[in-house]
Amino acid sequence: MKVVSFGQKLLPVLFSLLPLFFLLAVVLLPLRAMLQQMDADSFSMVWQDEYMRRLLGWTASQAAISSVLTLLLGVPVAWTVTRLQFSGRNWVLRLLMLPFVIPTLVAGVGILALFGAQGLLWRGWEGTPWLLLYGNVFFNLPVMVRAGYQGLCQVPATRMYAAQTLGAGTWQRFVRIEIPQMLPWLAGGMCLEFLYCFSGFGLALLLGGEHYITLEVQIYQLIAYELDMAQAGVLVLWVLATTFLSGIIYAVLSRYSAQKAVIQMLPPQLPTTGQKAGLVLALLLLLGCCALPLLAVCWRALLAGSSWLVLLESTTWQAVLNTLGFTLMAIMLALLLGFLHAALAKRLMWVRSLTFLPFMVSPVCVSFGLLLCYPSWTASLSMLICTYALLAYPFITKDVLAALDSLPDSYTQAARTLGAGRMQVLLYVIVPLLRPALQRGLALAAATCIGEFAATLFLSRPEWQTLTTLIYHYLSTAGRDNYDRAMVLTLLLMMLTILIFALVEWSKDKKETHLC
Repeated sequence: MKVVSFGQKLLPVLFSLLPLFFLLAVVLLPLRAMLQQMDADSFSMVWQDEYMRRLLGWTASQAAISSVLTLLLGVPVAWTVTRLQFSGRNWVLRLLMLPFVIPTLVAGVGILALFGAQGLLWRGWEGTPWLLLYGNVFFNLPVMVRAGYQGLCQVPATRMYAAQTLGAGTWQRFVRIEIPQMLPWLAGGMCLEFLYCFSGFGLALLLGGEHYITLEVQIYQLIAYELDMAQAGVLVLWVLATTFLSGIIYAVLSRYSAQKAVIQMLPPQLPTTGQKAGLVLALLLLLGCCALPLLAVCWRALLAGSSWLVLLESTTWQAVLNTLGFTLMAIMLALLLGFLHAALAKRLMWVRSLTFLPFMVSPVCVSFGLLLCYPSWTASLSMLICTYALLAYPFITKDVLAALDSLPDSYTQAARTLGAGRMQVLLYVIVPLLRPALQRGLALAAATCIGEFAATLFLSRPEWQTLTTLIYHYLSTAGRDNYDRAMVLTLLLMMLTILIFALVEWSKDKKETHLC
C-alpha cells in the first residue's frame, strides 16, 4: 500500500516536470552535441578574428535597434487600435499577425520587390543595413502591437473611470495607469523581438547581403558549406549567452511588474477629431510597415496567368494536408507543454527564465543538433512534431503565465473555502479565466507551425513536403513559371493563415470581443 501511495504522489510531480524533460531532450542535449564539436583552438581563433567580432556587434546592434523601433512605433498603434472604435477594427486586430507568420524567404522576396534592385518604390536600399531593419520591423511590429493590446485589455475599467473622474487627462491616465499595467506584456514583446532579430535566419540571408549577415547565417554557412562544426559551435555559444541573458531580464520584469487585473475592461470609445488623425497615421504606419510587401506578393500572384494551375496539382494539396496535419499534432503537444510550463513557472522563478529557451537557438541549430544527438531518429515524424511543438509552445506559456500572474488569489481561495478540490478549482475557476490567454497563445502557436520552414527543410522526408518547403522549391528553381507558382502558393498560405486566425479568434466569447 505504501508503494502505491508513493507512486500516486510521484506521478503528478513527474507529469508537472514534463516541460523540463522535453527541453532537456529536444534543446539541451542536442545543443550539447553541437558544442562538443568545438575545441580550444577554434574558440581562440574565432575570438581573435576581427570579422567575427564585428559580426557579433552588428547582430546585437540590429536586434537592439529593431526592438527599440518596434517599441516606439508599436505602443502608440496598440493604444489606438485598443482604445478607439472604428470600422474594421476587429479585422485589423486579426490580421496584425499575418506578416509574422509568412515564411521568411517569401517575405524577403516581397521586401526586395519593393526596395531591391528592381524595387517598385525605391531602389537604393539594396546592400545597406536599412533593408534588414525594415524586414525586422515588418515581422516584429505586429508582435509589439499585439503585446500592447493584450496589456491594455488588462487595465481595469473602474481604475480608468476613477482617474477620469478625478480630472486625469488621456496622457496622465496612459502614463500613470496604462503603462505600468502593460509592462509585463511589453517586456515579453521586447524579449521576443530581440530574440527573433538576434537569432533570425531567413531575413538576414536574403536582405543582409554580403556585409550585413548575422551570426545565424554565418553558423549555417559554416555547417552546410564548410562543415566546420568547431567554429559553428563557438558561435552557437555566443548566441546562447546573449539570448539567455535576454530571457533572464524578461523573467525578472514579468515577475515583478505584473499587477492584479479584474474582468471588467474599458470598451473602445469613438475617436475625437484629434484622435481620428492619430488613427489615420496608425493605420498608414501599419500599411507601410506590414502590408506593402504582402501586397507586392499578391500583385505578382494575380499576374501569374497559367501558373494558377498549380492549385490543381496533387502535390499542392498533399502539401496543404501535411501542413494542417503537422500543425494539429504539434498544437496538441504544445498546449500540454505550455500549460504545464506556465503552472510550474508560476511557482519557480528559475523555470520562468526558461520560457524563451526555445527561441534562444534557431531552428537551424536545433535541427542540426537533433541530427547529431539522435541519428537513429533522422527523418522521423516524432522528431519533426517535437520540433514544431518546441517552436510553438512558448507562445502559450507566455500568455498563460501573464494571465496567471494577474489572476486574483481570492478566486481560488473562495472556491477552496466552499469545498472545491484541486481539480474542481482548476476546471471550474482557473481554466475559464485563462481561456482568453489560451486562445491568444494558440493563435500564435498555430500560425508559427503553419509558417515553419527551417526545421521542415532539415528534418522532413520528401513525402512530408509542406506549403513552405514547396514554395521554397519553386523559388529556388530557375524559370518565370516557377517563380509565379511560388507567388500563387504564397497567396494560398496567406489565406490559410487568415482562416486559422479567424477560427481561433472568432471562437472567443462575444463579451470579451465587445469589452476589448
